[in-house]
Amino acid sequence: MVRSRSSSDCSSSPNSHESSCEEYQRSDSSNSNSYNSKAVNFVRLHEKINERIDSKDIFFSLEYFPPRTPEGGVNLISRFDRMREGGPLFCDITWHPAGNPGSDTETSSITIAGVALNYCGLETMLHLTCVNMSSKELNKHLQRAKELGIRNILALRGDLPENEELVEREFEYASDLVRYIRQQYGNYFTICVAGYPTKHPEAESYEEDIRHLKEKVDAGADFIITQLFFESETYIKFEKDCRSIGIKVPIIAGIMPIQSHDSLRHIVRLSRLEVPEDILKTIEPIANNDEAIRNFGIHYATKMCREILAKNCSPGLHFYTLNREVATIEILKNLGLWKKNPQKPLPWLPVPNYKRCTEEVRPIFWSNRTKSYVFRTSQWDEFPNGRWGDSASPAFGELKDYYLFIGKNKSSVEQLRKMWGKELNSEEDIWNVFYCYLSQNANKNGIKVKKTPWNDGELNSETSLIADKLAEINLKGFLTINSQPNINGAESSDKTFGWGAPGGFVYQKAYLEFFTSRKNALVLKDILQKYPHVNYDMINSNGTENYTNSCRERPMAVTWGVFPGQEIMQPTVVDPVSFKVWKDEAFSLWKESWGKLYAEGTKSKQLINFVVENYFLVNLVDNNYPKECCLWKILDEVHSNVTANNDFMSIN
Repeated sequence: MVRSRSSSDCSSSPNSHESSCEEYQRSDSSNSNSYNSKAVNFVRLHEKINERIDSKDIFFSLEYFPPRTPEGGVNLISRFDRMREGGPLFCDITWHPAGNPGSDTETSSITIAGVALNYCGLETMLHLTCVNMSSKELNKHLQRAKELGIRNILALRGDLPENEELVEREFEYASDLVRYIRQQYGNYFTICVAGYPTKHPEAESYEEDIRHLKEKVDAGADFIITQLFFESETYIKFEKDCRSIGIKVPIIAGIMPIQSHDSLRHIVRLSRLEVPEDILKTIEPIANNDEAIRNFGIHYATKMCREILAKNCSPGLHFYTLNREVATIEILKNLGLWKKNPQKPLPWLPVPNYKRCTEEVRPIFWSNRTKSYVFRTSQWDEFPNGRWGDSASPAFGELKDYYLFIGKNKSSVEQLRKMWGKELNSEEDIWNVFYCYLSQNANKNGIKVKKTPWNDGELNSETSLIADKLAEINLKGFLTINSQPNINGAESSDKTFGWGAPGGFVYQKAYLEFFTSRKNALVLKDILQKYPHVNYDMINSNGTENYTNSCRERPMAVTWGVFPGQEIMQPTVVDPVSFKVWKDEAFSLWKESWGKLYAEGTKSKQLINFVVENYFLVNLVDNNYPKECCLWKILDEVHSNVTANNDFMSIN
């Protein structure tokens, strides 16, 4: 049992196919532990779709294919993060038999699906084909999907091998695959199947193909996504014909924006669809102008989507993105489906993995490194629900494999050197990097600092409100890596600070976390004696010096919310025990991300090592949240005292 700090238990029988939070709450006698009544139900994907249908809330979803290279995988993860901001209901990852899709490599279908779900916050569906696959192989892939928390499968037959006899005949059709999954795994997986508005290329007739689709639904499919099509009337007729023979599950229209001449030809060749003559006449004269074709594709797809939605026959739209984003985002914005500021359920990004469906509390330290936190807690079998708890240290995993793929830096060494300094000659050069990041001013190379090792992205709207004050203290040697302003009862719908259920109010204590010199830290410790309402924790890299005025094993809420009909939620805490775990990671980033940019023996490398060996990591919490934050004043006082003492020493 991996230990975590939780006020509730969450585990399941290893052979149970009904292992979701909903089932745990029933306190099934076959399970040794169960969630308490506070647990939030896990909602299956097909249930979410039905909820959207009932509320007439149109949704969209996105399809991606696995990258060919690990570098392509890093770029795809960034795209997942950007596309998530628009509020897709789910994404799906295609199954590429030639790319060893069920392996643990960075480019496999199942790995990419696991990353999208667990690290990018996307409800994820995995394609699975059964052609030439034995039940043993199939079970291996389905068990691996379960291990990763994937609960949605798009069941497909797959393409038949050319000029090759089928090795296995266990699964002849997609309906066989659907039936097998239901027989072996019950309702554990939500199952989607493909529909073909112009009929499957191998089908004897359009009518026969729809009958085959009904067989897939009768075998246990929960919903349908259609193959792409080029005219709205094609989908509208198909949906009507499906209903006429008794298909009742949701049928989602599959949309592929035309993005280039080459990609259109490739897709047409694979799908064996005919392109309408009017589209060909428009595209051929601009075949060598990808931008013009993309603009046409955006206009055409927008028009087609509006016609479909006007008929109220598709509950949502599924986009074949071809791993691109511009066209899809433009279409969604045209349709009013791209959410600019979706309501956040929590101040941090929740993981839609059912295993974490009751997770409600996290330490604030990983606020800017959520993927790292998820990676280090991925082996927990229970997660904090309601409160962090007061038990012994949780077992955080190591980051050994994190940087190989999920945490791999998206910027090249040269790009990082331009931002963080081709060479460093003094501590002030380091301070200036932090200053430029927060002030958004260009550095001495004329380059904008868009990230730091502790913040892999530009400033969020909350940080921007205090960016000037942060920039100022960084120039004084307080190198901030995490912060939040104090908030006293902002509405939960507030675009900057809001989270949680509508009609609530959210609160924050001012929080600062920074690296600073040992001299600054010790002066700060003395000055803080005058501020009993400020909690502090400061520690050096090897942990030999650790000073705090907090209870060393008791967490402290720094963010909370009050909502109608609910208990007070405390989703973010400062926990002294976890701070020591975070300390190792935070200090390691100096060398792992920054120090590696410079050769051994250089002054730049020596300066980075000096910081690691001589600086402290400090966090401050101002508990007097209704009043003006005093932390800026305290750090100014520290700086003045240290500067005055230095001047005095230089005179003598």
